[in-house]
Formats: sequence, structure tokens, C-alpha cells
Amino acid sequence: MNRLVGLLLCTCFSCSESADNAVHEVVEVSSNWFVDSSEEYGVSIPWISGDSGSFYMPEITGGGAAVFDYDKDGDLDLYIVQGGSFTDNLETTNQLLRNDGDKFTDVSSESNTSDNGYGMGVATGDFDNDGFVDLYISNVGENVLLKNNGDGTFNDVTVDAGVGDDGWGASAAFADFDQDGDLDLYVINYLVWSYGLELTCYNEKGLQDYCSPTNYMAPARDTLYRNNGDGTFTDVSERAGLGSRFGTGLGVLCQDYSGDGLIDIFVANDGMPDQLWLNKGDFTFVDVAPIRGCALDDEGIAKAGMGVTTDDFDFDGDFDIIVCNLTGESDSLYRNDGEFFTDVTAKHGIRTSTRHATRFGLGLVDFDNDGFLDLFEANGRVQQTGSQYSDDPFAEPNHLLKGHAHGWQVVLDDAVQQIATSRGAVFADFNNDGKMDIYVINRDSPSQLLVNVHEDANQYAQLTVSNKNGAPALGAIVRCQVGDKQVTKSVQTAYSYLTANDPRVHVGLGNENKLKNVVVEWIGGTVTEFGDLEAGQHLLQQP
Repeated sequence: MNRLVGLLLCTCFSCSESADNAVHEVVEVSSNWFVDSSEEYGVSIPWISGDSGSFYMPEITGGGAAVFDYDKDGDLDLYIVQGGSFTDNLETTNQLLRNDGDKFTDVSSESNTSDNGYGMGVATGDFDNDGFVDLYISNVGENVLLKNNGDGTFNDVTVDAGVGDDGWGASAAFADFDQDGDLDLYVINYLVWSYGLELTCYNEKGLQDYCSPTNYMAPARDTLYRNNGDGTFTDVSERAGLGSRFGTGLGVLCQDYSGDGLIDIFVANDGMPDQLWLNKGDFTFVDVAPIRGCALDDEGIAKAGMGVTTDDFDFDGDFDIIVCNLTGESDSLYRNDGEFFTDVTAKHGIRTSTRHATRFGLGLVDFDNDGFLDLFEANGRVQQTGSQYSDDPFAEPNHLLKGHAHGWQVVLDDAVQQIATSRGAVFADFNNDGKMDIYVINRDSPSQLLVNVHEDANQYAQLTVSNKNGAPALGAIVRCQVGDKQVTKSVQTAYSYLTANDPRVHVGLGNENKLKNVVVEWIGGTVTEFGDLEAGQHLLQQP
């Protein structure tokens, strides 16, 4: 029996910021939430850092993974990005694992997906509108675009497509920024860095350790590729305005935050102000984060932004943002108030409950289907100051918080709290049972497939929202009524940290048994009404 340690820091969405001093409440719950099934499913694959003792910075920042239905058999397959080594002839390659229901099968070789770059993250999207989802892999060095041929194989089309950015790639995302019907590509670059130019840095104990990005003072410009519609892309980064502000980006979100129907870009920067690139509609962008209140926290501090996620946690019809940060720094929960964002972290129970770990992957996901978004965070230090949990000096337990109407509470779950140096976290319903699972990528130790076994989970609706070509309609917005709540969701895969997630829209129904008045707003402005939908799985196809 797990304990649920409550940090309900307020009783309403407008309560005082002084909630940090609230009393902890302990409640017993009757069921486990997750079980680690990575061995059973054959996915306990570590991200290999190639740790050489020389403290090369990329060794401490990776890695990621993606879920997507590459063979269109109705379940989600898993693509795992692999690291490598800067000093040894260590052969590591990325892996495509086919979901066969009760296990995953490695099909990397036969599918031609075994990229062997020093991998960071991955994005998913059907860039050529053939109905099959493709992969974009970010590396330390040249990135790679793998085209899905629809027959179980992929082709490396990086050179022909013109998307081989050779910086230190981090998170990436496909999105239709110009509403022309094909997916463009945004690629985050972390630092201007190369092997052989590594600095020597020391931690607070005087021991050599991994550097902070501030030691380099070399933030990198991100890259924006416009899809030409013929299988090629054009680098429009400078023309689009990205040269106006460089950052140490790690996490990315592509979402309409202003309500004008255009996809904007939010970038979480490590130790620098975050960016909100407002889409002006002519393929130019302007960073409005400083004037809209989401560049810094409520104390005017630029935190060590890593993972990010977005959803409408307060049911007001627009998309809010949460950024996770370094140990000693709280998360930043930015409530979207229309023309500006308000930092409401302290009001909702996550300021004191998460700051004692370094967080990377994260997701706002309704794991128990009660209608409120829960919060998961994958944790692991970036400097070897010593661990009270493990011989691994970077290892920490992860965080799980249960969502309520007025905030979040910490859940102590044995599977979640296994000790590792965790980085990316992928959120998906791997077994199609209507309960969301988590795949956690761990540095140099077995990764975890946390299968959701919550005994008291409520009913759910799972919506496969597809465009005219039969691929996930990235950027589409779903609006519906669940009981007395107005629910707003988007079709998105690019959130968390270095990962691509389940493209299906998942809605926990709580005590209800249907979605009412379901409407999909497609990219380009058209709207389709689907009426009421019963609990369960549904396909919503663009006309």
C-alpha cells in the first residue's frame, strides 16, 4: 500500500502565494499506480553516455525516445536514441522496437533505422504527407531525417531534404507554422560546443565535474526549416527572426498560445530567460516571453529550464506551460491569462514538492482518469555532489504528483521511485488499455517501462485525430464538455525532454461516461463537429 503525501497548498485557484508554508497531509491510498515492466517487454535499454572520466558535457544531458505507429498496426512502437563515446570506438546505434502486444521486437537492422550518431532526442511527424510518420533525430553533430517508406523500412534523406544541422541538437518538433498543409521543423541547439574544446570545471567540493552552460557563454541559435512541399526544406532561421535572441535551449513546445490560430514556439533555456516565439503569420517570429511574463519566474530569475509540457490545467480554454528546473529551483507553472502569463507555481503545490531534485522529462497526464492532470518528472543530477540513494552520484528518485481541483499532491509509488539518473520521459498508452504509461530513459542504467496498473482508474476517452492523409493532425485542437468542465486538448507529440509522445488525445472522464459536443479545430481554421462520444477509443478524421 502506497502513501500519498499531500501538499495541497491552497483551496482555490486565486489563493495566496504564501502557500509555500502549508502543512503536509498524509493520506493512505489503496492501490499502486505503476509497475516496472521493462524486463518483461524487452525495453530495459540504457542510454549509453560513454562516460570517460573527462566530463564531456553531452555525457550528462541525454537521451530521448519516441513512440509512433510506424507500421500502422494500431499500437505504438518505440524508437530509442542512443549516445556513444567521444574517446573510445564504442559502437552504439539507435533502435526501433516493434510493439508486438506482449513484447517489443528489435527491427532496427531490417528497418534501416540504426543511426549511430551521438544521439540526444527525436521528433515525429509525417513531413511528406504520405500518411506514414517519419523520424528526425537530434545529435551532437549532424542530425538525421529518416523517411518512413510505408513498407517497414526507412531511408536516410537528410542530405536531399537539407536538414542536417550539425550543432549540438536537443529537442525538436514538427509543426505547420505557415498553415500550408505540410509540417515544418524546429530544432533546438544547446551550446556551441565540439569535442576537443571542452573546458575543465570543478564542483563546490573542488572536484572536477561537468560544466554549467554558463561556463561556456556560448548559447546557440536554434534552426527553423520551412517545408517546401517537395521533400526538401529551406533554413529560414535568420529570416524568421531567430537570430535576434540566442539561448541554451533544451525543451520545446509548439502550440497556439495567443489564440490566433497560428502555432507559436516556447523554448526552455538552461540558465537563460525562456523564449516564446510569437508567430506573426508571415513566417517571422518575435520573442514575447519578457513582455508576456514567461521568460523569468515570479522572482525575476532565469532558471535552468530543461523539460517542458503544456495543457489547459485550469479548464479556461487556453494552454498553460510548466517548465522543470535544477535542484534548489522550483518548477515554473505559467498560467495563460490571454495577453500574458502568470507564475502560479506556489499556489498549486509544486514549489516545495519538486525543488529537491534536478528534473528533466515531464508530463501533465491524467494517469488515474479522474479528470484532473497529474504530474510526472524524471530526475537526475548534473553534478556529482554525491547521492544519498545510490553509488551513482547523479541518481535520484523521480516525482509523481496527483492532480486535484486545487493543486497537486506527491504520490509515493515504488516503481516511480526506483533510483537512477533519469532524463527523457515518454508518455503513451503502450497496451491500449486506456491508462497512460511512461517510458523513462536512464543514463547508463536500465530504462523503465512504467505500466499503469491503477486499480481505481476511471473511464477514459482516447481520440485518434488524423489529417486527410491518415497521419496525426499535429496542431489540431479538440474542445469538448466533460461534466461541468470545458476540456481543451491539442494533438501534440513534442513535449517533455528530447522525446516524442503518444499523438492521441487522452481524456480522463472521472464520474462521467461521455464527451459532449466534441469539436476539432484543424490547422488552417476549418472546424468539424463530432457531437457526443461515448467512453472508449474513437477515430476523428479530417474531412
